[in-house]
Amino acid sequence: MKPLDLNEVSRFVETNIGEFHASRLSSLGSLKLEKVIKRKNPYLFKAKNILVASDLVKLLLDAHLSSQEETIFGEFLEKLAIFVAGKVFSGRKSPAEGIDLEFERDRIIYIVAIKSGPNWGNRDQVKKMRANFLQAQKALQSNNTSANVRAINGCCYGRDMKSEKDTYTKLCGQSFWSFISGIENLYLDIVEPLGHQAKERNDAFEKQYAQRLTIFTQEFISEFCTPDGAIDWTKLVRFNSGSERPPRKTRNRKEAKQ
Repeated sequence: MKPLDLNEVSRFVETNIGEFHASRLSSLGSLKLEKVIKRKNPYLFKAKNILVASDLVKLLLDAHLSSQEETIFGEFLEKLAIFVAGKVFSGRKSPAEGIDLEFERDRIIYIVAIKSGPNWGNRDQVKKMRANFLQAQKALQSNNTSANVRAINGCCYGRDMKSEKDTYTKLCGQSFWSFISGIENLYLDIVEPLGHQAKERNDAFEKQYAQRLTIFTQEFISEFCTPDGAIDWTKLVRFNSGSERPPRKTRNRKEAKQ
């Protein structure tokens, strides 16, 4: 075990957090209204009695971006965890399926599946993780049957009051960061560098967000509103869920030019 240099951690965060901002900005720039509508539940928004087109478009866009940002930021946190374990325990990205991190501590080989938060998956996904742990354990013990291999589900934030599961240990938030670093309060130490250039990058994102919201609202009114401005829920639900999706007006215009 080597002591962790917090300055190195800060430099890693400040250097790599830009990838998160760049990814979300790039994703927003290439996003299409059709994709947003496809992936969200129109019945939910109808049940909330949303009457204004711009309000509905904003809710659709925000829900999509929130889900997407969780994924992008989760990938960043996984890289950070591997970096920290690499510095302290010579940890590395595991070659095993479904295993993100592998390192040795106190003569125990740990295989770690890293997730963003504690409520990351359903029963089938947890079952798959268990199977991945078992397969990785067998592979590591194939050449050394006496090897002590332990499985860890590491969650970058949150809590789980019952850490010991049937075949693995679940460590969340402070417990996880402390486990891979040996520093009790690392989960607090990484907060400050996460804000590196956050204002500048978020200003650029908000500018593009406003532009995309305006464009989406115009498209939505043109394609999913009646002449008097009301949301045409039948047309919207048919576009989202119908077996035979009717062509959008934009498609008709393109076809007319050909």
